Amino acid sequence: MPRSRQGVGSPMGSPWELALLMLSLLLQPTSQFWLFNVLFPPTTTPEALLTNSTPPMVLGKVTPDYFTIWLNLNTFLPVGVDCWIDNTRVVYNRTSQKMSNAPGVHICVPGFGKTYSVEYLDQSKLAGYLHTLVQNLVNNGYVRDQTVRAAPYDWRVGPRESGVCGKTTHVGRETQAWKDQYIGGFISLGAPWGGSVKSLHVLASSDDQGIPLMSNIKLHEEQRMTTTSPWMFPTSLAWHKTHVFISTPSYNYTYQDYQHFFTDVNLEDGWYMWEDMKDLLKDLPPPGVDTYCLYGTGYPTVETYVYDERFPYEDPVDMIYGDGDDTVNTRSSELCKRWRNQQKQKVHIQELRGVDHLNMVFSNLTLSSINEILLGRPQEQGEPVQVRSSPEARKGGKILPGHKVLKEPKKN
Repeated sequence: MPRSRQGVGSPMGSPWELALLMLSLLLQPTSQFWLFNVLFPPTTTPEALLTNSTPPMVLGKVTPDYFTIWLNLNTFLPVGVDCWIDNTRVVYNRTSQKMSNAPGVHICVPGFGKTYSVEYLDQSKLAGYLHTLVQNLVNNGYVRDQTVRAAPYDWRVGPRESGVCGKTTHVGRETQAWKDQYIGGFISLGAPWGGSVKSLHVLASSDDQGIPLMSNIKLHEEQRMTTTSPWMFPTSLAWHKTHVFISTPSYNYTYQDYQHFFTDVNLEDGWYMWEDMKDLLKDLPPPGVDTYCLYGTGYPTVETYVYDERFPYEDPVDMIYGDGDDTVNTRSSELCKRWRNQQKQKVHIQELRGVDHLNMVFSNLTLSSINEILLGRPQEQGEPVQVRSSPEARKGGKILPGHKVLKEPKKN
């Protein structure tokens, strides 16, 4: 299997978290359809080669060849989780603004241009992810590894040139002639164009991401060692600079208080990571290609976390909701609407009512919407596009009209 080994000092870059997907495409099955997946939990399967046996690797060893490090369920057992955290951590250099692997660990991402590394999370094929989407494309005439391809990457670092937001940055720097020749358009699914409030919660008190075998404390260690969470902090394009994202008895954290936040959660490197990356999508420039912006709505999505005096060592005691897809707030995902007045290429907006973030690529509504796009019949905003019955969309809290909050956080 060909592998490209990631060297020390790999550059930093773009987005985070929780299910966002970009599909660069030409609109015929004979053309290539590229998958750029960006989400947490991640869907690519990085492999590791260990040449170090020093603590805290309780199972410290040297391996003769690469082995799957994500997703390997054995690493989530109590005896293996500390090894996994140490092997997957990255080291940030404030001076060079670059990330490197832990000493003695080499990470590579297999299968560039092929789909197997993004179709399933594990080698036993028990945890599927993009398989449903890939199979849907195959059913429409595409061929694996020929006309439908994947571009997996190391999800521990924000990909400067990969992912939805990162790919938009890259495309924006190319000439229009290059875009016209090589890109027929792109589809974004649940893209957090203006960041996500949930990223602050991940760094403050962790999120188990649905992994039942691992404690929040252990997962918290890993989540604080990646660059993707700081990159996905809410931006001033989607929220007013005085909006309170985290409220505590002693302080309220807004867009203007990120440095204070990183200090209070004992992650000062996070501030420098955010400073390095915050302008990558400054003003969210239009991509200059036909765009199909799909995102879910109808789920209560947190806009403010309320903590008691135990912040940041305990979970929030209350949450204030707005509309979204349970992970990305609508006011963030709908920012692609601004491109309609900023580029001559078409910008199609499709709101998928009742489709949540982590299940978006499994949704029949999403798959049928992609099929319509490929057939040249994209639906526009205003048309009835919703799940008939979605009891899940009514769980978790009250959906507020507009962006009004349930209660007013205390002022600093």
